[in-house]
Amino acid sequence: YSAGADLSPNLVTEGVKQSHGEFIPPEGLCWVSVMSCLLLACSYVGSLYVWRSDLPRDHPTVIKRRFTSVLIVSGLSPLFVWAWRDFTGVRTGPSLLALMGIRFEGLIPAIILPLLLTMVLFLGPLMQLAMDCPWSFIDGIRVAFDPWFWMLCFSDMRWLRNQVVAPLTEELVFRACMLPMLVPCAGPSVAIFTCPLFFGVAHFHHVIELLRFRQGTLSGIFLSAVFQFSYTAVFGAYTAFIFIRTGHLIGPVLCHSFCNYMGFPAISAALDHPNRLTILSSYLLGVVLFLLFLLPFTDPYYYVLPTPVCTLTSSRSFLCLS
Repeated sequence: YSAGADLSPNLVTEGVKQSHGEFIPPEGLCWVSVMSCLLLACSYVGSLYVWRSDLPRDHPTVIKRRFTSVLIVSGLSPLFVWAWRDFTGVRTGPSLLALMGIRFEGLIPAIILPLLLTMVLFLGPLMQLAMDCPWSFIDGIRVAFDPWFWMLCFSDMRWLRNQVVAPLTEELVFRACMLPMLVPCAGPSVAIFTCPLFFGVAHFHHVIELLRFRQGTLSGIFLSAVFQFSYTAVFGAYTAFIFIRTGHLIGPVLCHSFCNYMGFPAISAALDHPNRLTILSSYLLGVVLFLLFLLPFTDPYYYVLPTPVCTLTSSRSFLCLS
């Protein structure tokens, strides 16, 4: 591909008509795409509950069992895309792996820029973390390069779940597999906001465990579920944006892992912090810089135009343009 390449699709969907540049999906494609995504989401969440146990979700035994089932479903998830493509008659130019963001072109920028952009957004929390951390900067560097530290991390089942397995499998299933099925039907812009709905709803399964182990009042659990749905839906839209703009899976995975580590910004703690003026200024600066860098850091030009998923539509969305 070249930077000036025409974004008219290299693939053509049988039955798709184009009139004055307007992309018209064939009849029934949207239903097949949505049902395929729903089935994939149910398979992912369902795999977490194939094991009968009275233990909480953070118990190492439960985590190991869920690793097994969720890795199997994630490993089979490309078959959903393959079956969808075969059933709908969509003919793709890029390979199936390339459509799912697994490719070498533009890999280095895809590793660095989206993660850097996300860290800019979290400038406030990072500043707060740095001020409260008892380590010096040099101590932090030493720990980061200490093999024993990483051995401890990888032996911790909760760390492995939050930082490795969950980001990798969730981004593979809910972004890399679902977006190629939704983009030909809805276009890139709509797909970005449709895809996270499956991701957000999938996190409602935590309500079952909270109710099961009576971890809070009914109203508290409900409010927590609504907040989690909202937060995961917004985050899902952001990583879907990154996936479409970069055409890579690695960027969303790294951003997901970083956000899991940081958690939701502790704004109330920032308001009570002795250095709250500095921290709140960092929060504001981070948001402003994030908005300024959002499009430049995800410019498809750095990741080789057109990104594979953008070849699935003739829509002239800004998401696919440099």
